[in-house]
Amino acid sequence: MTARLEITLGPLLFNWAPERVVAFYERIARETDIDRVYLGEVVCGKREPLLGPALAEAADHLQRAGKTVVWSSLALPATPRDRASTRRLAAYPDLMEANDLSVLQDRPPGAAFVAGPLLNVYNEAAAAELMSRGCTRLCANVELPLRALSHIHAGCPELELEIFAFGRLPLALSGRCYHARAHGLHRDNCQFVCDRDLDGMDVQTLEGQPFLAVNGVQTLSHGVHLACPDIALLQAAGVTALRLSPHSADMVRIARTFRAYADGELEPAQVEAEIESAGIPGPLINGYLHGRPGRDWAG
Repeated sequence: MTARLEITLGPLLFNWAPERVVAFYERIARETDIDRVYLGEVVCGKREPLLGPALAEAADHLQRAGKTVVWSSLALPATPRDRASTRRLAAYPDLMEANDLSVLQDRPPGAAFVAGPLLNVYNEAAAAELMSRGCTRLCANVELPLRALSHIHAGCPELELEIFAFGRLPLALSGRCYHARAHGLHRDNCQFVCDRDLDGMDVQTLEGQPFLAVNGVQTLSHGVHLACPDIALLQAAGVTALRLSPHSADMVRIARTFRAYADGELEPAQVEAEIESAGIPGPLINGYLHGRPGRDWAG
């Protein structure tokens, strides 16, 4: 018997106000059948002190609703404060998500962890090495097509595989802050201007064409990735969980749509129609999943 596909909610990538964060996760806890929620600031360490109390309150709501909460690490710890924060999380004995390899040096030997999509694991050899360090689940790099996931699954059949199924794709991180620069500010005095764009700031080419999105030091896709192929293809690739990335769209509706899809109650075309009408910030894309340019829509 094939196990039920999990629906998970990835860490919030954007700089939302604390009261919005609490309200968002209260609704997720109360109104969705999401199995697992990843919490934590992964993009910019400067946001962490502002967001910490709100996330702690969110964790309480989620756990009381029966959700599994996993704390995610910063993806690019750059300052002594960032590194101290990462060390504290690494020493935490329960399950955590690693988004930078430096976190493993402070992880207790054998302690379980999830390898996040920002670790850029591209093959089964790298996955096996992480398993030897305690990795129990891999959220695959967003660039990997299904056929590459099949190879990882064949080489590491005991490793749980999660894929990034919904949201603007997290493509890159920088030591510099594009958001601050766009507003004529330095990163050290950014005034947290990234909070003005709930789903990231749209970027256009010199010709005025939609291109990417900027979220502080992070570069995202302009389009919204949607992975909903035939369920049999996911099962053949060893996928065990679908990750949704928080956006300002109606995430409760999106989570319910994915739950119905994973349970075989909605066909891919029905999922596409539901997601397109949920207030997403860009056009649908899914090229990477099918071995094509990520900005493509392969249907």
